[in-house]
Amino acid sequence: MVITEFIQSNPTISIVIISILATFAVTIIRYFMTDKEKMKEIKQRQKDLKLEMKKYKDHPEKMLEIQKKMMADMPEQLKHSFKPMIITLIPFLILLSWLKATFAATSIAGTWFWWYLVVSVVTGIIFSKLFGLQ
Repeated sequence: MVITEFIQSNPTISIVIISILATFAVTIIRYFMTDKEKMKEIKQRQKDLKLEMKKYKDHPEKMLEIQKKMMADMPEQLKHSFKPMIITLIPFLILLSWLKATFAATSIAGTWFWWYLVVSVVTGIIFSKLFGLQ
């Protein structure tokens, strides 16, 4: 009941705190579920291929070949980012429905989602940099 009273009396502070905590939890899950070495390897390969594309910008056939190599890495990248997303999806949906019900009766009823979104994007960038998940 103390939490409910705090949310009702300080809705903006509450949504900021909840957003930071939820984003931190998702970042921790991503940190432990992502093969960081494999992702670094893929990103480096992509960077090298982009540099190579700049060299051959006047040779369309060579650029197509390089683009095919770049596209070959996409499934691997998606596989590594998909695992943490699957694990966090259901708790995130539950959290969003709880937030909607909780903040519907507060002074930020119409803007709680935007508060959540902006704070989670900003803190997500900060946490990703702190944990080396760029």
